Amino acid sequence: MVCEGNKKSYLKTQNFKIIGQNSLRGEVKISGAKNSALVLLAASLLTDEKIILDNVPLLTDIEKMGNILENLGVNLQTKNHKLIIDSTNISIKELPYELVNGLRASFFCIGALLARFGEASIPLPGGCNIGKRPINEHITGLKALGAKIIIEKEIVKAKLVGKKSRLFGANIRLNCPSVGATETLIMAASLAEGRTVIENAAREPEIQDLCHMLNKMGAKIYDSGKEKIIIDGVKKLHGCSHKVIPDRIEAGTFLIAAAATSSSITVSPVIPNHLEAVLNKLEESGSKITKKGNSISIKGNNIKAVNVKTAPFPGFPTDLQAPFMALMTIAKGKSKISETIFENRMNHVELLNQMGSSITLKNNVAYIKGVNKLKGTTLAGSDLRSSAALVIAALVSTKVSHIYGLEHLDRGYENFELKLSQLGAEITRETTKQVTSQSEYDCDNLNKKGFAEIKVA
Repeated sequence: MVCEGNKKSYLKTQNFKIIGQNSLRGEVKISGAKNSALVLLAASLLTDEKIILDNVPLLTDIEKMGNILENLGVNLQTKNHKLIIDSTNISIKELPYELVNGLRASFFCIGALLARFGEASIPLPGGCNIGKRPINEHITGLKALGAKIIIEKEIVKAKLVGKKSRLFGANIRLNCPSVGATETLIMAASLAEGRTVIENAAREPEIQDLCHMLNKMGAKIYDSGKEKIIIDGVKKLHGCSHKVIPDRIEAGTFLIAAAATSSSITVSPVIPNHLEAVLNKLEESGSKITKKGNSISIKGNNIKAVNVKTAPFPGFPTDLQAPFMALMTIAKGKSKISETIFENRMNHVELLNQMGSSITLKNNVAYIKGVNKLKGTTLAGSDLRSSAALVIAALVSTKVSHIYGLEHLDRGYENFELKLSQLGAEITRETTKQVTSQSEYDCDNLNKKGFAEIKVA
């Protein structure tokens, strides 16, 4: 198990008790990026030498990925936020469904395993229920690199064609700039024979972090962060030490929380240009932003309504759409938020309306009329970012809120309640007792039924 000290009781029985309308003040230490650390763990499978990863966040998703690697025979040593990864004694086998279920990043292992061993067998991925997120781009790209792929009983089986000992370079154009597909194909191409060119590639900072580490390992990758990435395959990759980049989504969440509560906080360490689209919208909505080195300070005041449309990096990130909507619920005026990445990422609209917001949803576009105040209540987030949005809404609400869905929050925010508490928020983690059946823990059921049947300690 990777996340030592993360011994929380059954997460679906837990909630945050939040007393709202307190201002925040101070500095938040931003953890390593979850979405970067997950793919870097997968990339460690490309070598039989040790990889040392620093600044790894202690999250349940990281723990799950660590368990997947250990199941393959990887030796993991962990101390605080540092991981020593030894993939020398891997045994290629089909991963158990129960290990990969709920962790979409587990599918990234297919590119690394296929490139190093010539075969891989991975169950179809899971993750937050925010849309289909198909793997077509991954499969098409791997086939172009010379893999034969069969999908049987929800298992993706990939092998090299004929007597080939390596994948071979190819020109690949993605139909959409999929982050997962770009990462999978970069890993696969790094050990392929010849040159691979990926066009319409995703440009997210996490992809750039992956390429940075792979180049430290001896890969030859050019132009990461651009729409065309060039990879000259090498025969072998070696070990390295690498520090995970700061989590731009965690930083953005705290900045939005400060804006919503008219507070002044500083987030650090961050890479400010990773957050340009978010900072622009926060400034447009009335907050004062100050950037200094690897820190960003915000002073929130007089929130004005602004329109937001999610887009691939460097556009406004889909992962901050829900938190920003929580901010817009109390903005002066009317705003419009359009979700263009995932077709099912507006589950928080109904929940925010239960807290007193005025939001109308039509075809993945939320029309928001700002209200003077929100009211505290008991709700359950249905995914990672919707749960974060509910916490932000609770921070500005009157009365007390009980926010469930911590099994989602703990996937992507390290010590979320502790960091908020240190800033001055009144937030504590509580545990519910004596629930009559497992079904009552389901977030959707909780929100529909209310909490009358839940017996709180």
